[in-house]
Amino acid sequence: MPGSANPSPHPAGGAEADGYRHMPERITSLDELARRLPGLVVTDDMRRTARRYPFAVTPYYLSLIEVPDPSDPIFRQCVPDPGELIENPELSADELGEFTRYSPVPGLIHRYPDRVVCMTTVFCPTYCRHCTRKRLVGKPAGEPTSAVLDAHVDYVRSHPGIKDVILSGGDPLTLPDERLEHLLARFRDIPSVDILRVGTRAPVTLPSRIDDALCATLEKYHPVWLNTQFNHPRELTPQAATACDRLLRHGVPVSNQTVLLRGVNDAPETMEALCRGLLRVRVRPYYLFQCDPVAGVEHFRTPVARGVRILEHLQRALGGLGVPRLAADAVRAGGKVPIGPSYVLGHKNGRLVMRNADGETVTYPDGPSDCSAGPAAPSRDPRPAAPRRNPPSPPG
Repeated sequence: MPGSANPSPHPAGGAEADGYRHMPERITSLDELARRLPGLVVTDDMRRTARRYPFAVTPYYLSLIEVPDPSDPIFRQCVPDPGELIENPELSADELGEFTRYSPVPGLIHRYPDRVVCMTTVFCPTYCRHCTRKRLVGKPAGEPTSAVLDAHVDYVRSHPGIKDVILSGGDPLTLPDERLEHLLARFRDIPSVDILRVGTRAPVTLPSRIDDALCATLEKYHPVWLNTQFNHPRELTPQAATACDRLLRHGVPVSNQTVLLRGVNDAPETMEALCRGLLRVRVRPYYLFQCDPVAGVEHFRTPVARGVRILEHLQRALGGLGVPRLAADAVRAGGKVPIGPSYVLGHKNGRLVMRNADGETVTYPDGPSDCSAGPAAPSRDPRPAAPRRNPPSPPG
């Protein structure tokens, strides 16, 4: 029976297990879900889905559901759907190659030269049904041990080209403050690391986790950035806005990485409302991702053309600050690829021929080619040079 008990995210007990106090008693039983959502019929297929991909939702996030069926964008993101059981024979277990090609240390992903992703835990406040790593999350056997996390730190320390460390999971904010701070402190102690990032959906599914103690901890290890994932305007509640404001007041910039989901946010007007709402709470719309082609999320995926149409709509409707970057994570470890409408139609008589966001054909006088322009003149600073405090040593 799925979710008959709340699994501890820190099975070792002690101080680690105590960190679970940050999460309320989540709903992990479909029978309990049915009691809380009158009218919901729990089917055998839903139970099979929850056995394959663990189910859990915070009471807060559950309270955002207005209609207890898949037509509701919150329900769709957190309640098991038999569509998750659809098998696509073309998909491998690790279609993005995170752990089969770019994981030199268990749980650490080094796909790009200057940054790594560290899976700090396999637990989340709410298990999103569209999760890229849904085959891993919510399963205690996969929880990283202290020795594994030590290996992450050692790897980063031995690779000075790594400037950016991203704590991910699961959700790193399910860790107790003490364990989270220990990780932040160890990574911040590495001279070659410039920034630390935390990837979390807690502002969306458990905003009470973003308390003053947590924010004070993050502030101690600046520069720390936080990426979250609001997918629908209804998630921008007063509680979520307060959580984001608290982070910002502690100097933690908050960016949003939306996932394009069929039946949730794949209408241009919905995405516009989301981006406008994010700007109102001072969260930057950063990425709009095509839903990843991984097992268990096929029913959420949309054609790339729909994402492009939504991006075109946003470019017409919003200022640049509110328009996220559209991207897809290519299969077979291809990495992130930016996607966008093509606005360049060609060249004519030294002018670039383009279409603008309104569909009109416009031109732009192209600059001279490198060959005809000659070398660029060196820039000159109009300010007088400051006197040297320590004159250079004489040659020899």
